[in-house]
This record gives sequence, structure tokens and C-alpha cells, in this order.
Amino acid sequence: MEKKQGFFSALKEEVVRTLSPARSRNASPGRGAWSRRKKLERSAADPEPLIWRSGSLRPVMEGPDPDEQGGQDLRRRRGSGSSLGSWVRGQLYSSSGSGGGGGGGGVGCSKADLRVLLGVMGAPLSPVHVSSLDPLPHLSIKDTPIETSSAQYILQQYTAASGGQKLQNSIRNAYALGKLKMTTSEFETATKVIKNRNAAETGGFVLWQMNPDMWYVELSVGGSKVHAGCNGNLVWRHTPWLGAHTAKGPVRPLRRALQGLDPRTTASLFADAKCIGEKKLNGEDCFILKLCADPHTLTARSEGPAEIIRHVLFGYFSQKTGLLVYMEDSHLTRIQSSGGDAVYWETTINSFLDDYRPVEGVMIAHSGRSIVTLFRFGEMAMSHTKTRMEESWTIEEVAFNIPGLSEECFIPPGDLKSGSISEACELPQEERAKGSSISTHRAKVAALEKSHEL
Repeated sequence: MEKKQGFFSALKEEVVRTLSPARSRNASPGRGAWSRRKKLERSAADPEPLIWRSGSLRPVMEGPDPDEQGGQDLRRRRGSGSSLGSWVRGQLYSSSGSGGGGGGGGVGCSKADLRVLLGVMGAPLSPVHVSSLDPLPHLSIKDTPIETSSAQYILQQYTAASGGQKLQNSIRNAYALGKLKMTTSEFETATKVIKNRNAAETGGFVLWQMNPDMWYVELSVGGSKVHAGCNGNLVWRHTPWLGAHTAKGPVRPLRRALQGLDPRTTASLFADAKCIGEKKLNGEDCFILKLCADPHTLTARSEGPAEIIRHVLFGYFSQKTGLLVYMEDSHLTRIQSSGGDAVYWETTINSFLDDYRPVEGVMIAHSGRSIVTLFRFGEMAMSHTKTRMEESWTIEEVAFNIPGLSEECFIPPGDLKSGSISEACELPQEERAKGSSISTHRAKVAALEKSHEL
């Protein structure tokens, strides 16, 4: 208990000083903060160098070195925002002289690979808007479809297994800190498969949440950092290649929080889901709930030539424990280039949640892994590509109702761009104007850049 009180008292002071995204970007650190930072930098030999004990990530370089891969030719072609373009060009150029099944053997991902990992897996959002203040539906049998009433029953069992609605409603804010490892495991074209054996980057993340509907996440991997947040009214995100920008569409929860860290929001998210059946997963019988984003939400998230066609989320709830053990969401985007064929990008994220343990009475998944597949297809079969990425994580610390956490800690960054950016449109202006004159390789680059952000 004394150790816990000491943690909270130290946390209260550090939160007020360093957590606010606006303060951290617009104000110079005071002498105390500078002294603490120097101490942390001197402790680089610590086995957890990326994680502050106060629940924040150690300052690192905001972006990977763009000059590492592809040489002078890649640097000439790069463009101001083409992180995914750099990655695809690197894959295509590096594979041009290799055999059909070749693969890298390094212990770390290339810089371009790392950008894709952070862009796609760093801070994706849930399919639909949901508020932590929304009441959970009451179980209703009369005049209710069996798919709906079954889903309501499953969610009641999940809420009870997670600690109970009364306990969850008493949580005003939460904090979680974890370690993770990201890997780009495979890149496949119509003619060859390129495997990155043992290529991985490790890092950490810290997540803060507060009612109603506020959250902030920092994720640092391989010397690069992505952070995103929501102040209850808008969602913003900062990446080294785009800077700070708002996300299109309604305010939505962070998907990482749904991976066993926030049962209250998870139950609210599936409140309108349908039960579509049962399935055995890893030897465990599960109920399956299906949630689809409505057309209005999909339209709000689309922009220009990029149209989000569907976003579907499946939740697998254990019949034995009642807990969520697996999530799968599929996100399909159609991109119509001027005077050309349509290109489709399908992003699928499969997440396994493991090691549930109680934290102050709330069941929290302390480990898990996600497998992400990016599939590009269109009229030309030779242009189809498929990329497979993986992430595994462990949770080191979780705490609720932290003293000193306030709305000021969720202020968007001061350099936030006024125009929102679609999750499917990141192509630099110079790439948009190329049209049919670009080569086949450049066409692949353009298609991927347009469909980047989840």
C-alpha cells in the first residue's frame, strides 16, 4: 500500500508537468523537468529505456532517418509525406534483384518498414463512435430479434466477468503502460514473396483515458514516436511524416484500449452488435458478435477519390469465462484515380487477448498479439500485393482514478492543422498530379500512399 501511494503521489506531480500534449510542445521544460530528463537519459542501460516510471515515454527522435534505405534514387523520389511510398519503393527496389522467396535476416526493421508499422498499427480507431456515458442496453426478450437479445446477454456476462457495471462506472480515469514488439514479416506480389525473418523492433506505449471520451497515447518503437489523442470533441494524431492533424469522421475510441484494457468502452461499442453464431478458437468455445459501421459514418470518414466502403468488427467472447479473447476487424477502401482503374485496399487486424488478471477488481488482459494484413487489389492481377505485419505486447502497469489528471492533459497540440486528413488519403500533391505518366512501380506507390491511415 505504501508503495502504491508513493507511485500515485509521484504520478500526480509528473502528470501536471509533462503529460499535456500542448504544454510538451509549446513550453520549455523547467529546471526540475530538465533534471529529471537528464537522469532518465543517463539511465540508458536500464532494461526498459523507453519507459518513464511516471508513465510517459522517454523523448526520442520523432521520425526514422529517411535516407537510410533506397540510396540517392529513393531520396529523389521521396516526397514530403510519402512514408508508405518510401516503404513500397524500398520493397520493390530491394526485391528487383533477388529470388522469388528471398528474405531479409536482420534483427531490426528497415526505416521505411518501421514507418508502415507505426502508421498502420500505432493508433488505429474503432469502427464507430461510442461514448463512455452511453448506458448499456437492458436485456430484452419480448419483440427483440434473437441475434440482438443474445448479444445483450453475452455483453451482460462480459460486464459481470470484467468486474461488474458498478465498479466500472466508478472509474473516472485510467492509465496503462506496456511493452511491445512490431514486425513486418512478409511482403507478397504476384510473382514473389519477400520474407523478413527475425526483423523486429521493440518499444513501449503509454495510454491515458478520462471520462467523458478523452484519451491520449504515446507509442515509441525503434527510435520513432507516434502520439494521438482525443479531447472529447475531436481526434488528432501526430506522425513524423504528417505532423499533427485531425482525423475525419466522428470521435471514435482508440482500438488499443479495446484490446483488454477498457471493458466499459468495449461493452458500449458492442451494444448494437448482433450475435452471428459460435466458434471454437484455440480449443475454447466462443460466441461471436458482429458490428458494422453505418453508411453515415463511412461517408464522414471518406474524402475525395478515397471511399471507405465498409468497416466490420467481430468480437469473440469465451463461453467459459465470458471475457473477450479475440477481435477481428476488416476495413475496405476504394480509390478511384482520375482516368484510371479503381484500386481497393483491405486492411484486416486480428488480435488475440491473453493473460487476464484483476487490477483493483477489473479484469485486464496483460498480453496479446495482433496480425495485420494489407491487401491491394484491382483490375490488374499483376499489381496485387499483400503485406503481413505482426505486433505483440505485454502490460506492465495499470491504474485507475489517478489524482491530478485533468482535462488540460488532453489538450490537442498547438500546431494542429486546421484541415482534417482522411484515413485513406496521404498522397503528396506532387504524386497526385503525375497521372498516367508514372511507371508501374510509381503507380503502386501512389495507391498505397492514398490508403494508408486506419
